[in-house]
Amino acid sequence: MVRYREERVELHPGDAEAEARMRALSSPLRLRVLRLCAFESRTNKELAELLGVNPGTMLHHVRTLVQTGYLAPEPERTGAQGAREVPYRATGLSWRTSMPEGSNTLVEVFLQQIEGLQPDDLDITWLGLKLNEEHKAELEQRLYDLVQEFKERGPDPDGRPYSLFTALHPDLNPPSGRS
Repeated sequence: MVRYREERVELHPGDAEAEARMRALSSPLRLRVLRLCAFESRTNKELAELLGVNPGTMLHHVRTLVQTGYLAPEPERTGAQGAREVPYRATGLSWRTSMPEGSNTLVEVFLQQIEGLQPDDLDITWLGLKLNEEHKAELEQRLYDLVQEFKERGPDPDGRPYSLFTALHPDLNPPSGRS
């Protein structure tokens, strides 16, 4: 039985708020910012340093994510040299937001994130399946439910950060012509 994903946020062209959110999620850099702010708050300066970006450029991206609800500022704090700092934390909204035509951006972010990893640090599975619509829907729902279950648990205090990327797509492998 396939359950309805009631908390999913669907973005539709023509709606100004939806279009702003689509633009916000169309940037690989902004998606990487959300990943970096998923488990701990980070300042604009920290994000700029981690991603090798000019702080002014990063501020533009951070403001875009705040304005669209994907990042939230936390209470100001004093930095190491007495400067005022605003840490930001991902709200989790991106997890629930559909990304029409966003697949290529997600793949680009994935490739950026695995760049430089040692081969033993990357565990990839690639499997070909032949499914009817009912079984495809069941697989999608079960994968979503499993990932959602782990997301709802929250981060393990003694855990190490990991990234999970899955893709289910039509296989352009033509049939052999044999029955």
